[in-house]
Amino acid sequence: QVQLVESGGGLVQPGGSLRLSCAASGSRFSINVMGWYRQGPGTQRELVARIASGGKTNYADSVKGRFTISRDNAKNTVYLQMNSLKSEDTAVYYCYAYYLLSDHWGQGTQVTVSS
Repeated sequence: QVQLVESGGGLVQPGGSLRLSCAASGSRFSINVMGWYRQGPGTQRELVARIASGGKTNYADSVKGRFTISRDNAKNTVYLQMNSLKSEDTAVYYCYAYYLLSDHWGQGTQVTVSS
């Protein structure tokens, strides 16, 4: 069982930046994929970005060029640097890990973009 703990959410003005972190614990082996999903008010959960253990990344079209995902395999931690934030980025952001053929989720952290 993998436990995921997010941090770094909060309130930011449009055009601002935030950095989310997610620390994984409980894994005996390398975690195949880590990433971030989000769920805004009245919407379904959607992929934001994900990164494989080898470094390959995928981004949602809506965040390309503004968000950067990275990971520290030694620390089992994944980061999401979010720049040029927009009001439509407001959502609960969930950390995700794919490990031993199972999906694992964090508890979520709120990101609010508002003036």
